[in-house]
Amino acid sequence: MPTLNWIGKDAVVKHHKDVPYRLLEPVPELSCGESNSGNLIVQGDNLHALKALLPRYAGQVKCIYIDPPYNTGNEGWAYNDNVNSPKIRKWLGEVVGKEGETLDRHDRWLCMMYPRLVLLRQFLRDDGAIFVSIDDNEVATLRLLMDEILGQRKLSGALWWQKAYTAPNKQAGLPDHDHVLAYGNQRSSPKLLRFETKAAPVQQESRWRRAAARGNRAAPQDAG
Repeated sequence: MPTLNWIGKDAVVKHHKDVPYRLLEPVPELSCGESNSGNLIVQGDNLHALKALLPRYAGQVKCIYIDPPYNTGNEGWAYNDNVNSPKIRKWLGEVVGKEGETLDRHDRWLCMMYPRLVLLRQFLRDDGAIFVSIDDNEVATLRLLMDEILGQRKLSGALWWQKAYTAPNKQAGLPDHDHVLAYGNQRSSPKLLRFETKAAPVQQESRWRRAAARGNRAAPQDAG
């Protein structure tokens, strides 16, 4: 099986074992609902949160979905999608050492993802599955990373999600699709999954056509 190597890998492969177990402290003033409902919102570094939850939920989770940073380098919107933040740099300095100073953003992203995926794997039930959203920037490296951590044979599907159909998105240069990689503990054959959603494009286009008919200057031109 092909392996993925990057600067700092040796320092993070077993880092999940060095992360201490922590107690979760309830915050009554920010809580709602029944205290015994079993529902939790955990605020904090996700690596520490996962380690804190592991003793209680190891091997008990049927479905995990995560939406990690896409590593586009974009820092100019509400969700910081860069792995160049002070917190990440501080963590890399502590874990990777001086090598962390020479990492490019792909090395930093891989160093961040590896221990978190290793911990997430331990939450899955025997029939559990994990779904990870990503875009073109890191989909290839994520596939190799998850093959290594979860097992190549456990790839259940590679979903291609077309999230934009209208002309304005294309004219603005916005990405029109994302990927979702699915891995399951039960062995299955890899599949490329495609779901047709014909209703959404029709509804979107009809809204733009109605806006254009009203003389709205912001209405886009028809594609093609």
